[in-house]
Amino acid sequence: MILISLCLTVLSVGRASAQNPPEWTAPFPPFKIAGNLYYVGGKDLASYLVTTPQGNILINSNLEETVPQIRASVEKLGFKFSDIKILLISHAHRDHDAGSNRIKTLTGAKYEVMDEDVSVVESGGKTDFAYGNDPTTPKYAPTHVDRVLHDGDVVKLGGTELVAHLTPGHTKGCTTWTMKVTEGGKTYNVVIVGSTGINPGYNLVDSKVYPQMAADYEKTFRVLKSLPTDIFLGAHGGYFDLEAKYPRYQKVGFTAFVDPVGYQQFVKERELGFREELAKQRAGR
Repeated sequence: MILISLCLTVLSVGRASAQNPPEWTAPFPPFKIAGNLYYVGGKDLASYLVTTPQGNILINSNLEETVPQIRASVEKLGFKFSDIKILLISHAHRDHDAGSNRIKTLTGAKYEVMDEDVSVVESGGKTDFAYGNDPTTPKYAPTHVDRVLHDGDVVKLGGTELVAHLTPGHTKGCTTWTMKVTEGGKTYNVVIVGSTGINPGYNLVDSKVYPQMAADYEKTFRVLKSLPTDIFLGAHGGYFDLEAKYPRYQKVGFTAFVDPVGYQQFVKERELGFREELAKQRAGR
């Protein structure tokens, strides 16, 4: 199930120059995951709301046209969209950050982005190493970054802390977020995977625009394997089997997303895919 969804996700990202895949704009019911963490994304493009007494944090703005969906989800859960004080992203691809300008305009949120992805979001995708010079790839509204993040930085608001882990390769500043939530008197480690996908056209062996790409993917897998994980989430619903787990969530609650084994399987499968692609590209030199 996970492997199939991963393949679909990679293929959809590779269709950046075509019409948006339907799963990118399909809505999904908003719900409380655990503690102060909520799901406010769509069927595939994931967004998360972290609530605090001093305002809220939104992870991933997704496409500009899905911002109304995110807003409706936030409000359906009983929160004010205007209470979003900090906006974060998983990585600088348009399916995760194209809505940032609109959300900043609507909420006044402070936009915090990993250093290596800053130029991409501030140029509206024009400096992206893979798609920036492709005239068929849609660009988006440039958005000013208010705080430049670095590996290991902590985002703090209202007693809640999120740690930014640089997990590069998919983009140079791809970010995996971790935090702790408390549910039923117990604390759980949450991991929101940025991405490990190798998009069509990525050159792992001798890229002139991203020569350290393979080494960066190696770093990513080292980091992901080191993270203590209870609740497994990601930038795409397909990463953590959102559609399959949600019906169970409706019956048993948040424990449907407590899945350390699924996380380990995800990382293992993605690393295997990376090593197979790397070997294939090396053999074809």
